[in-house]
Amino acid sequence: MVDFVGAGCGAADLITLRGKRLLEQADVIIYAGSLVNPQLLDYAKQGCRIYNSALMHLDEVIDVMEKAEAEGLHTVRLHTGDPSVYGAIREQMDRLDALGIAYNVTPGVSSFCGAAAALKAEYTLPDVSQTVILTRMAGRTPVPERESIECLAAHHATMVIFLSASMTEELSAKLIEGGYSADTPAAIVYKATWQDEKVVRCTVGTLAQAARENGISKTALITVGDFLGDDYELSKLYDKNFETEFRKAEAK
Repeated sequence: MVDFVGAGCGAADLITLRGKRLLEQADVIIYAGSLVNPQLLDYAKQGCRIYNSALMHLDEVIDVMEKAEAEGLHTVRLHTGDPSVYGAIREQMDRLDALGIAYNVTPGVSSFCGAAAALKAEYTLPDVSQTVILTRMAGRTPVPERESIECLAAHHATMVIFLSASMTEELSAKLIEGGYSADTPAAIVYKATWQDEKVVRCTVGTLAQAARENGISKTALITVGDFLGDDYELSKLYDKNFETEFRKAEAK
């Protein structure tokens, strides 16, 4: 059996209980060494074989899984955050399907959730934004033209931008081209929930300057939108005049 496990957004104690249990039981762990907190490997049992996938290509990863399966060993493929977000797990699962190797997926706390926690922010404020767009800048990995930053920015929704901390100048220009004003609130969250976490608040127009001044060029999320501002409507959920299935409205 192969278990794909989300490592969580950074801190070792933010992995799920199931994810921790699977790490403790694993005979083989293949972890995303460039992003996963190495403290998570402390959960591994003595004698566990540990591989750093940052040093491996897809064929090598699958080869380790296939050999472990032939020996009757349990493999954990440990991905950063939640495996379903920029985890490149589909190609691994397809290969395992072709080999007839069974697998399961254990979700994890994505870094975009960790970033919100670091910001002490709510992405979905009433009358501000009820939509969160998770995206990235085009780089060596292309992005479909219809999902360009400027196209998505036109919605003026909350945006959380992955894998783009090294391209903040271009990102800023594309956000403005898409319709955000230069003074729209923004923030750069470096290594959310890690011990060396850093939160830099800025605007769309000052993204590049803020990244440069704080020496941030990787391992960071960029958040954009008026959810970072001060104006919003109170939710209906806790409005005393709003009736729900569980609570009667108070008389006006």
